[in-house]
Amino acid sequence: MKRILLFVLLISAAPVWSQDVLPMLDFNNLMKSFENGIFRSIGLQPVREFEAGDNVVGYYDWRNNLMVHNGDNPEQLANVEAEYTVSDFLLTWKIATTLNLWDKGDKRTLTFQIGQYQVTDSLVVFQDLRFNTVSVYYNGEVHELIASSIDLHMPEFIGENIIAFRDNGNFYKVFWRGQIYELDVWHKPYIFQGGTDMVAFNDPINGTFAIFENGQFLDVESFHMNNYKVGNRLVAYENLNGDLMMYQNGEITQLTNFGASTWEVRDNVVYWVENGFAYANIDGKRIEVAKYVPKDFKLKNSTLAFRNLMGGVSAVQDGKVVEITNQLDAPFEIHGNSVLVELFNKTYIVLQNGRKYQQ
Repeated sequence: MKRILLFVLLISAAPVWSQDVLPMLDFNNLMKSFENGIFRSIGLQPVREFEAGDNVVGYYDWRNNLMVHNGDNPEQLANVEAEYTVSDFLLTWKIATTLNLWDKGDKRTLTFQIGQYQVTDSLVVFQDLRFNTVSVYYNGEVHELIASSIDLHMPEFIGENIIAFRDNGNFYKVFWRGQIYELDVWHKPYIFQGGTDMVAFNDPINGTFAIFENGQFLDVESFHMNNYKVGNRLVAYENLNGDLMMYQNGEITQLTNFGASTWEVRDNVVYWVENGFAYANIDGKRIEVAKYVPKDFKLKNSTLAFRNLMGGVSAVQDGKVVEITNQLDAPFEIHGNSVLVELFNKTYIVLQNGRKYQQ
């Protein structure tokens, strides 16, 4: 494989996350949403349940109709009980053996004979038992990955926008942005970790720690790494000395040489604890999060939210630590780059672009 250069030409800019819908239920189970700086009502009748991503919310209304809302007017998808799954941008619903998809208002049937399936940010990977295939829906098109006359297996790794899989000839491949890239024939099993637009793995052939990025397979280190996690176009890993390292944009950076007792990666955030302090690297910037170890934290996109020392909720947004509330044990979620906090009386606080909004 190619060795990493100090600079990698990106074929496109990193994704920009928008946030249109922050759904919530009031004390009457009426659905509301924070959109464009205001709290608005979605319906006038109680909602049975809902599931939300960054830009999409699926829910059952009081008539048990399956509905979808993405900032426009709610749309009915089904009037019977269905198994539904919501990602940040997609919604699928299954009635009997039929799997249907909603994508930005476009509705279609993916298969009438569904097997296993998985929904992520931009992908729906599914087994079509009519043809004994494994296919992926991406960007309005369906691509066949595996066709078999015997038992089907799901891909070895399914990420937000990327898939690593082994075909029937035991050849490892990567699906990314509508294209398939060949890796190697099977010798020993590859163990993939991935996130958005990148996968990382220990190469059993060359003995290196490698990645797939921008259509290329590249070596990051000359030896296998025991622990590694992938975010959005970055990978963090513990090297042979126990240092926490990060590869991003063709460069390798040491995050800490003290050894991280806890560390996690998601999207643009690497979070770790060293010597009783909490730190984060967000969009390439190192931030001291807290002079203590938060007992609870969540990462998404370019935002970190955590339980503060008072038992309330604080967050890192735009490189700054912001206290949202000191109410004890208030539930919190991240949608897009906004933090939604539920207060004891079923009212809510939203932190968005560094500004707090309260219902």
